[in-house]
Amino acid sequence: MESASPWSPGPRGRGGDRSVGKRSLRRHALHQESSDRAIINAVAAIATARDVSRAQISLAWLRRNPVVAAPLVGATKPSHVDDAAVSLEIKLNDEEVAALEGPYTPRNDFQGISDDKLMDSIAAKLGSKPVRS
Repeated sequence: MESASPWSPGPRGRGGDRSVGKRSLRRHALHQESSDRAIINAVAAIATARDVSRAQISLAWLRRNPVVAAPLVGATKPSHVDDAAVSLEIKLNDEEVAALEGPYTPRNDFQGISDDKLMDSIAAKLGSKPVRS
């Protein structure tokens, strides 16, 4: 079964889940399986229909989104640069954007919280217990 992380539009399993080793509470907050799966499937369907990569569709969405000033492309291979360049030519239509954004559910943002007491307080509110890494 295919899966992806919020940092990668592609399937998991070929390099691992990048959340491994982080606090379990943070993983729980960032991943909402049914919503994530629907978004991953929408990216895949649009990419297949357009005969382009998932990364190109993801970057095209980021570029279209008014709250994103500039997507940061962590290119580690020449193909990553190619995907970024090709994505500039992709214009998503309203139906495609609705398919990508429709399944989204808000996430709890724990980025930057390093205070264990604050994390414990948040975990208690969510009925969870953070695992210290």
